[in-house]
Amino acid sequence: MNEENPIKEAERYIDNARQLLSEKGGKEGGYYTDRKYVRMAGHTAWCGVLTALDAALNIKEKLKKGKRADIKDYQEALGKTDKKMSRIMMNSYDTLHKILGYDGNLNYKIVQAGLSEAQVVIKWAGKCYKS
Repeated sequence: MNEENPIKEAERYIDNARQLLSEKGGKEGGYYTDRKYVRMAGHTAWCGVLTALDAALNIKEKLKKGKRADIKDYQEALGKTDKKMSRIMMNSYDTLHKILGYDGNLNYKIVQAGLSEAQVVIKWAGKCYKS
């Protein structure tokens, strides 16, 4: 675990999601074969996105004590900072959290697109976190 550098920790989440898919997701043609591991990978990758955004935007520090951050908090903070990134983050939310994490969509291209967008958000967060 890399708590000193939350961006590296976020990247580790993405690596873990990819590893989970390659080792246990099973792939035949353009589809994964095990919905359980696609769901786990989607959830893992989404946690990586949140870890990066928390570091870049200080979401938790801006909230009232005891309040849990929700997607609207992230969307609002990003909307003030970078509207384009806000759209990418919302697409990541839809793909990783909903389509993969809940529905377990097995389509390889959709899974890979979600992981790629997660990396875009994490890379952006890394630039913000360093400055």
